[in-house]
Amino acid sequence: MFRIDRRSGVATYLQIVRQVEQALRMGALEEGDRLPTAAQVAAETKVNPNTTLKAYRELERAGLAEVRQGAGTFITRSLVPPQSGPDSPLRASLTEWLDEARAQGLSGPEVDALFRSSFAAVYPGGADAG
Repeated sequence: MFRIDRRSGVATYLQIVRQVEQALRMGALEEGDRLPTAAQVAAETKVNPNTTLKAYRELERAGLAEVRQGAGTFITRSLVPPQSGPDSPLRASLTEWLDEARAQGLSGPEVDALFRSSFAAVYPGGADAG
């Protein structure tokens, strides 16, 4: 479930937090889902279980997860904006745009570069700009 990039310069626990947040935004994790145990994450990623516990505590502080003694850590809320759910008009428009880009022969990296340049033009301050 988690991919740790030891060369990224980002603390390992923050990488876990960000990956959970991204999974919540994409709808891959939903309210009520159980996160893997710290031991499972440690076995899979070769990180110290305490690092995973620190990430889970951070998710709990953010109101995204809760620890249930003896049961595990569970997601408490979604980050999927209502207007971007699987049946949303925005998602349909984006999918149509991606289909058109593919039909015009653009590769995945070319589409990504086009999207990023367009995104930067609309959100010059980055993802947190509104």
